[in-house]
Amino acid sequence: MCAATAGQRGRRVLVVDHANKVGKKILMSGGGRCNFTNQWVEPSNFLSANPHFCISALKRFSQYDFLSLVDKHQLAYHEKTLGQLFCDNRAKDILNILLAECDAGEVTIETRCEVQRITQLPPTDTTTHPDEAEIDTARFELQTALGPVRCQSLVVATGGPSIPTLGASGFGYDLARQFGLRVTELQASLVPFTLKGERLALAQSLAGVALPVSISCNNQTFKEALLFTHKGLSGPAVLQVSNYWHPGEAVQINFLPDHDLRACLREWQQAGEKSELKTLLSRLLPKRFVLAWLVFPALQALAVKPVAQLSHTDIDALVSMFQCWACVPAGTEGYKTAEVTRGGVCTDQISSKTFETKSVTGLYFIGEVLDVTGWLGGFNFQWAWSSGWCAGQYV
Repeated sequence: MCAATAGQRGRRVLVVDHANKVGKKILMSGGGRCNFTNQWVEPSNFLSANPHFCISALKRFSQYDFLSLVDKHQLAYHEKTLGQLFCDNRAKDILNILLAECDAGEVTIETRCEVQRITQLPPTDTTTHPDEAEIDTARFELQTALGPVRCQSLVVATGGPSIPTLGASGFGYDLARQFGLRVTELQASLVPFTLKGERLALAQSLAGVALPVSISCNNQTFKEALLFTHKGLSGPAVLQVSNYWHPGEAVQINFLPDHDLRACLREWQQAGEKSELKTLLSRLLPKRFVLAWLVFPALQALAVKPVAQLSHTDIDALVSMFQCWACVPAGTEGYKTAEVTRGGVCTDQISSKTFETKSVTGLYFIGEVLDVTGWLGGFNFQWAWSSGWCAGQYV
């Protein structure tokens, strides 16, 4: 996005990518259909040590601006849930739009091109090519697999180490530190939780079961699907709340977000229901989940108890386990499966208007490499488009 924007301004642009093909994260996202933005993008959908940093870019290049680009290229897309927009056909359609925009700006793209070293050139540097104005004013020299490259503006759009199998790494953070910039604490995010002990055994017994929940941590609540796995807990609800979770903290889960279990139990009692508790709960929840949940020592005796015989203490225990279940994850699955990296280059050192560093002229950082992390649902792609477009106006 940055390259296309700068190229169409008449700038001479080279994109250097160490991967064997461009846009790998685009191609694998959204189950191959790319959740490329969200209808309802707001600054509150992003985490950062400076929550105000993202406001300017999201206003200047919004989701509606990206949709205009999509419409210009006649991309067919649809809304899935909660404003999430996906390609009708394949993620490659989004990549093709970006590549077409780069072509319009006569951008050069080099893949399989590793950057070995970057050097900042002295301000008074002169070269052996006085006829080439751009080289005369070069600020950086890159040693790459294809040889040395000099440039006036250097844009770092490397993302974080999430999903290393796609070539992701912490290279951008190393580069930031090289130039004296601070990097905030990093953590794998939008990532499944792992469990241990009895809770892991329970999750494994339910592997493959998915159900809508409300999940909370650190005053943030998400109502989406939860999925039990052989390692612990996953699904959109879990990935969302992982953005706000820190090791050692508990998450609270309501497995009946659309019901008041206490009221349901009382209604069943007043109606004279004679069925066992497990039978009645299976009207509201997957039977496999109900049977597994009632194995908990605190509930075991209640499984076959007629609902009419439940005491106030019994009901309190059921409400606690089904609507206020507190769970301390053992950890997360880490960068291997994380969709993003929380934290990054400290935004205090970056202009929110141009994305140029305040201390090094001509050095820019955009996208996920910065300390800006979006929710699941197209928000991180929108941050890429917005920050890339804004930097592209100034490089």
